[in-house]
Amino acid sequence: MRLPNPLHRSHPAASLGVLLLSLASSAHPRVEGAEWTHYRGPTHDGVYDGPFQTDWDARPPRLLWRKPASPALSSLTISAGRAFTQGRRAVAGSDREFAIALNAATGEELWAVNLDQAEYPNGGVGDDDGPRSTPVVDGDHVYVLSSYLRLYCLEAATGHVVWQRNFPSEFSSAVIPWQNAASPLIVGDLVILNSNAGSTRLIAVRKSDGVTAWRRQNESMTQSTPVLAEVAGITQVIFHAQSGLVSVRPETGDLLWRFALPYSTSTAASPVVDGNLVYGSAAYSSGSGVVSLAAGGGGSTITATSRWTRRSFNMNHWATAIAHLGHIYSVAGQDSTSLRCIDTAAGTENWRTSSVGTGDVGYGSVLKAGGALLVLTASGEAVLAELTPTGYHELTHLQVVEGRTWNSPALDDGVLYARSTTEIAAWRIAEPTPGAPLTLTPAVTVANGKAIVVVRSNDGTPITASRAARISLLATEDPSQPIALWRSIVTPPRLVDGNVQLDDPAATVPFRTYRTAEKP
Repeated sequence: MRLPNPLHRSHPAASLGVLLLSLASSAHPRVEGAEWTHYRGPTHDGVYDGPFQTDWDARPPRLLWRKPASPALSSLTISAGRAFTQGRRAVAGSDREFAIALNAATGEELWAVNLDQAEYPNGGVGDDDGPRSTPVVDGDHVYVLSSYLRLYCLEAATGHVVWQRNFPSEFSSAVIPWQNAASPLIVGDLVILNSNAGSTRLIAVRKSDGVTAWRRQNESMTQSTPVLAEVAGITQVIFHAQSGLVSVRPETGDLLWRFALPYSTSTAASPVVDGNLVYGSAAYSSGSGVVSLAAGGGGSTITATSRWTRRSFNMNHWATAIAHLGHIYSVAGQDSTSLRCIDTAAGTENWRTSSVGTGDVGYGSVLKAGGALLVLTASGEAVLAELTPTGYHELTHLQVVEGRTWNSPALDDGVLYARSTTEIAAWRIAEPTPGAPLTLTPAVTVANGKAIVVVRSNDGTPITASRAARISLLATEDPSQPIALWRSIVTPPRLVDGNVQLDDPAATVPFRTYRTAEKP
């Protein structure tokens, strides 16, 4: 597209120019999964449905970037070409917790926001200790909960603080030992979490302005992140509180059911839903258990029946399990850990192994991807194994990050994002499948020396956020030049109504011609 300089009055007809770079096809048909916007994924269950290939020996994953990271046990969330996490940084001699945004394509830092104090007096981790909670993304905003229970709404593009809540200051909320590790949960127009305040500890605030929508239930806080699920036909938010599993209606906070589980010292793993069964687990001799749910009252209520509870059995100390075809796969144990598979309904162990990849699993984490079990060990090794109750059958492994890796990985559009307490890396696991060809629209807004160029798909289908992150703009004043000589305009894409908007901040020449480029 050739754009007239806004300082000149001549406006020749616009001409379209489109460059589509060749893309390798995915090994599997593309499944358009949602972006990785929450802790452990968009469906809160550690399951990734996007492009993924498991034949790493034949087609090794490709390192896209690797960057140093501020200390943290936080995971990552990915949306609209940005990766979000938290970290501990020194400011004027004091340690502070920061929310951090990175360019998901390059790893370059986009912004960092100073949130709260960074003090971890209970030990148990080491000098690389840091924030444990993971930012969650909803549209143009990021929601972050600090270790000391300050909740922030930030602009995703800039980090600008839209609103904040300080629950210890407002409600005298108690900060538990090892501080908060739970991430917020977005449900519709609400941000839901445990504020650990008074006799109404569970809270929902409006995501638009942070105003309290409801406060209910006297459930003491743990480090466990709540999950959103539909069980027995009823949408619910399930917490693992100190009393055990607690389910509430997201709209009102009204209690749906409770399931008592032992508690001692700390609980970090989230509840896991397997059909109509819900599994909870904790370390420090607490053990695990499963409750069976059935609809009652014409579908308006839930009956909860205990299937089993066992002290000191399959204790998930830090990482949350995944469910697959009636079985739970998890890293269990406290001082000595192993990867295990148990029967969800029966509460019996099928197999265990402490040797995963080239070493021990440690306080590693698990996801489900490409029909396989993806394990990220505590030493930063990504390991693929079969999802089968017949035994541990390893497929392949790859060292993806160095350093202490208690952080759960993230997956988005064929890329594995892994972090440790010292670095973050992005690995291309599967090549994205190209969508419909792109074109530039003739309508270009020009103001104050900046042009806004709009890109759409030829067939009118909406451009996904993950694809938008791969689209960039090329420009030249001489369209007869070879494409290799065109300048790349580095500007974050904006996804608006299924189209991509790209800014050219230096449109100050008489005529400028644009083309799109799409990276693999």
